[in-house]
Amino acid sequence: TDAEISAEIGPPLDLMFRKFIPDIQMPEIEILVAHYRERFGELGFAENRMYTGIPEVLSDLQSKGLNLGVCTSKPAPAAKKILEHFGLADYMEFVSGGDIGVAKKSQLESLLATGSVDENAVMIGDRGVDLSAAHSNGLRSVGVLWGFGSNRELLGENPEMIVQKVIELADCFAPIDSQT
Repeated sequence: TDAEISAEIGPPLDLMFRKFIPDIQMPEIEILVAHYRERFGELGFAENRMYTGIPEVLSDLQSKGLNLGVCTSKPAPAAKKILEHFGLADYMEFVSGGDIGVAKKSQLESLLATGSVDENAVMIGDRGVDLSAAHSNGLRSVGVLWGFGSNRELLGENPEMIVQKVIELADCFAPIDSQT
């Protein structure tokens, strides 16, 4: 059903296919992921929708001196295509994309190791996997309820806070020069 599919949006595709097709093997997963990504690259990226207020909040956060980036389960080229499609690419300092078998926890670990983010980074996410990855790397997290995760799912990962509306995100961070 649509509800069952929506509940799987966010975590890596290979995990979703394993959940829906328990006996699937890696070669089959790779084929399914390749087909999904082919369609996504042609049409799917444009089927995304931008939540109201996102450009304004990103501009506000950037004006506060915060460096912004994306850490997603999507491959980086797909994420960049979406950002460009919606005119958001210039807000981002980096885009970290995932691949089959690469956990978000490992992506954040790599971003920390390369200095793309530091120990003061905050992971903002709509799914438990986002918040869990942050905590696994000693980072703070903020859950958002306008995506695909539920309040219960996010609370289960003990975020620093959960915000319901996009505009509330701008109030979560003080300007860099006022932080200690």
